[in-house]
Amino acid sequence: MPAEIAGVVLGEDGVQRCWWGGGSDPDYRAYHDDEWGMPVTDDVRLFEKLTLEGFQSGLSWLTILRKREAFRRAFAGFRIEAVAAFGEDDVERLLGDAGIVRHRGKIEAAIANAQGTLALREAGTSLPELLWSYRSDTGAPPRTRDDWQAKTPESTALSKLLKAHGFRFVGPTTVYAAMQACGVVNDHLAGCPVREAVEHARASQFRSK
Repeated sequence: MPAEIAGVVLGEDGVQRCWWGGGSDPDYRAYHDDEWGMPVTDDVRLFEKLTLEGFQSGLSWLTILRKREAFRRAFAGFRIEAVAAFGEDDVERLLGDAGIVRHRGKIEAAIANAQGTLALREAGTSLPELLWSYRSDTGAPPRTRDDWQAKTPESTALSKLLKAHGFRFVGPTTVYAAMQACGVVNDHLAGCPVREAVEHARASQFRSK
């Protein structure tokens, strides 16, 4: 099947990738090859990814990727207790930070989501436990870009549960993007060489449990 139909493209460096990671931008290529879909199980990194996916809504992911270090500085390294304690002074500080996306609703949502993560802990669970409880390994791997979904029944259910704990900007599409990024699902295309590496990493993660 031709690459342009399959959704797997040959990059300028001679490496095949999913279509979205196969362009000329080195940041995108590195993110596709080394990070996207690899299992993430610690709460700080999961909180970071969920927050950044919320900020990405309506924007290019490359925009967020290039601003990630600025986001980390602005949000105290995404330390959950620190962000949960942010107040109005911090919101105003962040609204004046040109290094990040200056959107009041998304900034306030990040703070609310940190507080929601702490609420989950108080309820006897954790953000990693909750996200990974929606892991699914059923079904055939996506073979073309048309096989990709914007949301799933699992992401819809998880979205509702997160909102019930006070999370914001966590609609089903945003949640599914976070599930993809964190390896809860493996959406590398069947013809992408990284898919096998992600599957191995996910299997190893759960053998160690």
